[in-house]
Amino acid sequence: MTMTVPSSRLSQHAGRCLRWDARGNRWWWAGSGAHAVHAVAEQDPAPLACRLPDAAGLLAHCASGRVLLGLSKRLGFSEPGRDARARQLRVQPLVAVDAAEPRTAISDGSTDRRGFLVFGTRNVAADGRAIGSFYQFSGKYGLRRLALPVVAEASAICFSADGKRMFFADAQGCALLACDYDAERGRVGAVKVFAQLDAGATPRGAVLDTAGCLWNAQAGQLVQYAPDGKVVRRIALDCSSIAFGGAGLTQLAAVGEGGLFTVSVPGVAGQPDSPFDDHPSQ
Repeated sequence: MTMTVPSSRLSQHAGRCLRWDARGNRWWWAGSGAHAVHAVAEQDPAPLACRLPDAAGLLAHCASGRVLLGLSKRLGFSEPGRDARARQLRVQPLVAVDAAEPRTAISDGSTDRRGFLVFGTRNVAADGRAIGSFYQFSGKYGLRRLALPVVAEASAICFSADGKRMFFADAQGCALLACDYDAERGRVGAVKVFAQLDAGATPRGAVLDTAGCLWNAQAGQLVQYAPDGKVVRRIALDCSSIAFGGAGLTQLAAVGEGGLFTVSVPGVAGQPDSPFDDHPSQ
């Protein structure tokens, strides 16, 4: 049964790849339909809005305070701040992704518990074929392709508290998947179905809470799964990305075409994101 819970809108800016910035106590997300990145805190009179040179498929906060952005075909660092309002951000290029394949673009990503970035790509061509891949990027090892099945649109990437299990999906598929994950070796294995979904569910952003439950944004609903993959609850909410933030990470927020909302889920707290390790490699 799908339930309705109280929610409060923080911003009307549509978006994806929502992240909580614990250092700045703000929500950050990339615009959908606009090449921009946004940030807002509940006390802000208006969201920070910074133009980007290209559409962003992911963002991650770094140990240094910078932001790691995944634009359509490349990763890069940026340093947005309060003085960046209404101007285009400069993005320091790091590495090209699928440079020889014009049909793909970065679609989703998350830092693992080691502070490495794991992300995937999607097919932006009309044929919609499964040609998207999954990658790991770090200053220590560079860009490494993960041996996971190809997808039409990589999504729902998140990690268990111990970092040894990775969750992911094809947004055009009907299942949430899980696999063993070794950050240092860049290895994955034992891929299996974590939860079977209804047809047309379009699984997108996902996060885990402190009880080990996985929360996934799907078409018209937000679904919480127990650690064994069974549905705990369904909340009526149309969104594409979710994140826990606020004091004690007890506030759940969601962003989609309707903007950014906080969602009331009492008694639940999220697992913190690991900042991307952007310290110089030894």
